[in-house]
Parts: sequence; structure tokens; C-alpha cells
Amino acid sequence: MKSRTFHKAKVILLATLFVVIVVLAIILSQPQQHLVSDIPELEDDTSPVPNFAKYENIEEKKRAFFEYLRPAVQAQNDYIMTVRQYVQGLRAKELMGEAFTSSQQEQLDWLLKEYRVDEGLSREIMYRRLLKKIDIIPLELVLVQSANESAWGTSRFARKGYNFFGLWCFVENCGFVPSRRNPGAVHEVAKFDDLSSAMYNYMRNINRHPAYAELRNIRQRLRENQQAISASKLAEGLTRYSERGEEYVDELKQMIRVNKELISV
Repeated sequence: MKSRTFHKAKVILLATLFVVIVVLAIILSQPQQHLVSDIPELEDDTSPVPNFAKYENIEEKKRAFFEYLRPAVQAQNDYIMTVRQYVQGLRAKELMGEAFTSSQQEQLDWLLKEYRVDEGLSREIMYRRLLKKIDIIPLELVLVQSANESAWGTSRFARKGYNFFGLWCFVENCGFVPSRRNPGAVHEVAKFDDLSSAMYNYMRNINRHPAYAELRNIRQRLRENQQAISASKLAEGLTRYSERGEEYVDELKQMIRVNKELISV
């Protein structure tokens, strides 16, 4: 009986030590705090958008389009994973009973505001909602959706304002006035100063807007089941991105299948 009790106590002790080691590893592996609010910028992201209309060969056009946008997508996803790791570190630190520095608290407050998470929630729910929103969007999905929304980079919104995503804004002179805007409507098509800003705003929009909650639900379930974050599966959460609904989603999934080899190059 004593040996069983001793064995049980040993197992509990080892499990506790394992948890402590994991938590400490998360804390120690945190990125530098300034990286959280330093949105990544590419060196040449203010260069004019290439003239994709000049390509007569469709495959060459697609390849050029993907090669142009790929670095910006990857940079933003790397940034998102850095921020995600930072939040996980804060969560672990709090579980250990350690106090935040003033800088860490400022960064957390900024993230809560940036991703529209209520700071009045219980701490565990707050972290869960924040981590649900701070997560990557697959390269394949970003590339095909930007191709779909910008007519492969040839729309005037893409060419003159780096808006490859059909993003709207609602302040006068914030962008381009759509030629077919309904009477009484006030929205404009957003204009950005560079590609990095446009990509950041697009990903933040997907990650925090209520219309795309289902995409985030799908992504969270994949995480919980330790499955890959699939572009085709996440596309199913974009029915509200377009008035075309399911037809729009089907088109995105078809584009992912058709362009798989070109994207993976």
C-alpha cells in the first residue's frame, strides 16, 4: 500500500515538474517586447505594383503575381506567430504568479484593443479569445483570394492603392469612391501607402471582424485536433466576404486546387 502511495506521489511530482518546465520554456522563449507592435515592412513594399496586365501567358502572369505577394504574406504570418508566442508567454507567466512589467502590460493592452477583445473578461477567457484571433492565414488562401478580389492584380484599387483584397473604409477621402456605389452609401475602397500595410490590414480584418468568426472557429478546431491549418477548410469560413456566399467559397477552393503547383514553387 505504501509503495503504491509513493509511486502515485512520484508520478504527481514528475507531472508537476514537467508542467513547470514547459511553462518556463514558454516564458524564456518569448520574443522581444518591441516586436509585438513593430508591424513588419518589406524593403521594397512602396515600389509600384507590377503591371500584371502585360503578361499574355496566363501561367507566367499567375507566377509573377504569386511571387510578388508571397514575401508579404510570409512576413505577416511570421509576425503573427511571434505575437502569438508572446501572448502564450504572458499567459504562462501569469499562471506562474509572476507580475507583468509595465511594458508587457502596455503590449497586452495594445493587443486587446487591436484585436477587439474585451479586457473585462476573466483572464483565461481573455487569453483564449486573443489566441483564437491571433493566428495565421494560410499562404494559399491569401494568394487566391487576393487574385480573385483584384483580378490578378489588374484592378485600379490594387494598382494605385495596394488594395488586393476589396477592403472598404468609411471615412471621407480614405480611399477610392467606387464607380457603382449605391446612392446614399458612404463607403470607399481603402487605399494604402504600401503593400505591407495593406497585407496587415487584410489579415487583421480576417482575424478580428465578426463576419469571419466561422473561419476562426474552423482554425481553432484544427489547432485543437493538431491538424494542419488548411487553406481549403478555412475558405469555408468566408461566405460573408462576398455577396455570392457559397459560390464565392467554392470558387476560392477551386482556385486553390488549380493553382496548387504554382503557389508551392
